[in-house]
Amino acid sequence: MDKPVMYSGIHAVESLLRHRPEAVLELFVLDRRAERGEARLDALMQQALVQGIAVQSARRESLEKLAGPQNQGVVARARPRVPGGESELATLLEGLERPPLLLILEGVTDPHNLGACLRSADAAGVDAVIVPRRHTAGLTPVACRSAAGAAESLRYFEVGNLAQLLAALQDRGIRVAGAALDQRSVSLFDYQPDPGLAVVMGAEGEGLRRLTLERCDDLVSIPMAGDVQSLNVSVATGVMLFHLRARGHS
Repeated sequence: MDKPVMYSGIHAVESLLRHRPEAVLELFVLDRRAERGEARLDALMQQALVQGIAVQSARRESLEKLAGPQNQGVVARARPRVPGGESELATLLEGLERPPLLLILEGVTDPHNLGACLRSADAAGVDAVIVPRRHTAGLTPVACRSAAGAAESLRYFEVGNLAQLLAALQDRGIRVAGAALDQRSVSLFDYQPDPGLAVVMGAEGEGLRRLTLERCDDLVSIPMAGDVQSLNVSVATGVMLFHLRARGHS
């Protein structure tokens, strides 16, 4: 069994209590005798108590030792989430009653970027987020805090071979669109694929690997109006997903 870790932040802990309460071993909440508390902290504490989770009051200094200064007054000691694998992803796709919108992240090793991508994916109605098992940030406490709850609510999968996954998705009739600036690229504003789409995003700087680019059905670029020629991966992910959602891919 994986070693428990410390999750912090109001949104992240709220989502943890909602989606995986059985994983929470203990909740630490800012001691309101020392500082003025918030109603949301009280609500979290009451929710934990109802679910049979031990709750302890802690001073701000203690919370910072547990999870750093950005804890928002609440820290949960919990077992980490175990991502789904290839078989669980196949089961999900077979059970969907409509063409899916999937987000695939390659080489996103910064947990803040991963969390922000998850947040955008959740807001855009993505059916699943898929990452390779290697060279990814993983669902660390930092990524979960940055995701503001989306790390628990989203369907999240890790796969061993991304190229094989893309081929398997294509066999299911799902079109694969990679975000890249290439001779083959079409403008996002002109891109109108059929429903059933997997959007592949690469880390800023390195972008998508050559093999991944070759596996994509389409390459799509975001037009830039100013001097900047690239966007942070989490920003680019939000732009891509919401533009596609506006065109009916959700």
